[in-house]
Amino acid sequence: MSTKILLATAAVTALLTARSFGQPRSEPPAIELRRGLVITKSVRIIPKVYRFAAPSSLDSAAIIIRGDDVTVDFAGAELEGLDPVADPDRAAGVGLRVDGGHNVRITNASVRGYKVGLLARGTHGLTLDRDDFSYNWKPRLFSLVEHESLADWLSHHHNEADEWLRFGAGAYLAGVHGGAIHDVRIEQGMEGLMLARCDSLRIWNNTLEFNSGVGIGLYRSTDNVIMHNRASYNVRGYSHGFYARGQDSADLLMYEQSSRNVVAYNSMTHGGDGLFLWAGQSTMDTGAGGANDNVFYGNDFSFAPANGMEATFSRNLFVNNHVEGSTYGLWAGYSFDSRILGNDFVRDRTGIAIEHGQGNEIRGNRFLDDSVGVALWANPVEPSDWAYPKHHDTRSRDQVIRQNWFAGGRVGSRIANSAGITIDDNHYVGVDSAIVSDTGSRVAVGSLEKIGVAGASGLGRRWPIADATRDVSAPPPIAGAIDARQSDSLAVRDRAAIIVDDWGPYDWRSPRLWPVDSPRGVPLRLRVLGPSGMWRVLARRGIASLSRQRGRVNDTLVVTPTHGAERDWRLTLEYRGVATLSARGQRRAAGAPYDFSYDRFEPWSSWRAAYFAWSESTDPRTRPRAFAALVNGRPAMERTEPRLDYFWYRPTIAGVPPSKWAVVATTTVSLGSGNYTLRTIGGDAVRAWVDGKLAIDDWTPHDSKVDYAAIGGGRHALRVESYHVDGWVELRVDIVRGVQRSAGSPGPH
Repeated sequence: MSTKILLATAAVTALLTARSFGQPRSEPPAIELRRGLVITKSVRIIPKVYRFAAPSSLDSAAIIIRGDDVTVDFAGAELEGLDPVADPDRAAGVGLRVDGGHNVRITNASVRGYKVGLLARGTHGLTLDRDDFSYNWKPRLFSLVEHESLADWLSHHHNEADEWLRFGAGAYLAGVHGGAIHDVRIEQGMEGLMLARCDSLRIWNNTLEFNSGVGIGLYRSTDNVIMHNRASYNVRGYSHGFYARGQDSADLLMYEQSSRNVVAYNSMTHGGDGLFLWAGQSTMDTGAGGANDNVFYGNDFSFAPANGMEATFSRNLFVNNHVEGSTYGLWAGYSFDSRILGNDFVRDRTGIAIEHGQGNEIRGNRFLDDSVGVALWANPVEPSDWAYPKHHDTRSRDQVIRQNWFAGGRVGSRIANSAGITIDDNHYVGVDSAIVSDTGSRVAVGSLEKIGVAGASGLGRRWPIADATRDVSAPPPIAGAIDARQSDSLAVRDRAAIIVDDWGPYDWRSPRLWPVDSPRGVPLRLRVLGPSGMWRVLARRGIASLSRQRGRVNDTLVVTPTHGAERDWRLTLEYRGVATLSARGQRRAAGAPYDFSYDRFEPWSSWRAAYFAWSESTDPRTRPRAFAALVNGRPAMERTEPRLDYFWYRPTIAGVPPSKWAVVATTTVSLGSGNYTLRTIGGDAVRAWVDGKLAIDDWTPHDSKVDYAAIGGGRHALRVESYHVDGWVELRVDIVRGVQRSAGSPGPH
């Protein structure tokens, strides 16, 4: 075990016994807030709802706290920047700002409806306790039940100039040194608690869940303790039975030289990744540094759509963690000298996957019903734009797999293009193949024990976890902390509990209708989700029949639309049961009625689509006139499409080439009176005409993005053109009721 990792483990005790900052010495005066107030001494806020819009600039705030030895007790007062029923992507500005200072404490505050709930810069000794920074900014998502949208993917790679602020946050701390964050709640935003260049913080007993991006994020942040937190369901990019992408969301994000942190006894389940650790862009560019010597002890990282734990290009310690039902239990590409000891990997597609790893130790772990327990390999060709391999020996070599239990599954260890691999003293229970290795790998195989399936009952008794972790000291639990891994019943549910709609993850605290399978089915099966209670039909439009008129939560309801209204119908139910909390934070008492709906609106019956192959001579980027002549001529193929919705890496339409093609699609729509929005989502280029007038013009090649045009009631002719260069294809056209201008998730910066 490296000296640095031992020091990181020992550092826990010092942080756990550190004094709390900013304790009041006498009863502070009570004040009312006013917009733009600067607080410079300890006060108690008169509790009520203060609705203050903040300046749009993140350099200002609705309320500013500045000074030393300042305690601000909000006493339950609520600071609101936006009407709770408004779309959350309209939130702007900063609610609370802490400018520098020493020993600053904020307690009992509720701050919602801002781009950033709390922003603290350069504070020495910051305490946040019993605060609620939920329901702040989050973007609309555009992924569907059947397929994702590339517009929803996240990129946290750069934050040297606080680029992460474009994502908003419940609380964003920059350059904060020392302090404690405990009993804080951050839910239903995009980013939860974000740390940039922070150190020596004690983060414990917090609830940071149901955010559509990240629960806890670290950038160049070191020597922090993160323990006993509930930080689950921070997720996007998942639709059960259709796709499991995660889109780089995570319960815990650790980037760019975030080192010597201790992460223990947390519940971090159902995140895009449970843990997403990456050495950082500077390491990729120079080969130096990494997010090293972090300790991950006794956490639950289960049911991640992507990776329970991802830790790459770095050296770390993983002990006694539980990862169940994820695509990969631990993805540790390019990891070196890491120790993976006494963990449970249960029903993951692959337990541990390490490409190009060196000197890693995998000992005393249990692999139960994983398809592959451990996979070690090196790719024949590495990405040419990575500088890291130019500074490091990146062969897959000198790794040890010892004293592990493998039960069920197809392969215990799969080795390819590797050298110096030792596999010794492992136990196999009902595994098809203990070791699969290619002829080019050098693998030293010692003793192994194969046990028939009947021996599986003794697996737990014989698992040598105590021996595997004998030289690792467990971080001491914090007195009075919650048992985060046992206190949340949703954390033990499998991945089917992840429901992501157009505003993020569903929290199961209010009723809703959700398709059992594809929402295009006729008849359509809808499941009533939510807390326990009863429901009844309140209203219906365009529906010929329902399988039932009332029932209980968890019922499946079959909807048959009226003939001719299959693309325009609505069903509204009324729920009565236990107390509810809406996704916008509105509470209803037990027994109070709660109305919820499901609808479908696609005002066209079909599109006529013509497909064209273009070449250098008709390239739309450089020869627009030649391209215009091409698409106004004879197409290579024509067909009728039920909707304009393409998403693929390889063409799913026979005859469409994988690159350099274009489509021209036309249809007519009849809309009732009112306001509507034409929305396109496309990569490369798209433009659209309404009744012969150009309404959307986004013709320069780009990643997937969203464009809008207003459209009124009446009958309209639509024409959409799009061209594709290569790679992923995304093109979708919708008409939605009302006025919509949601830009979606901020892209790469």
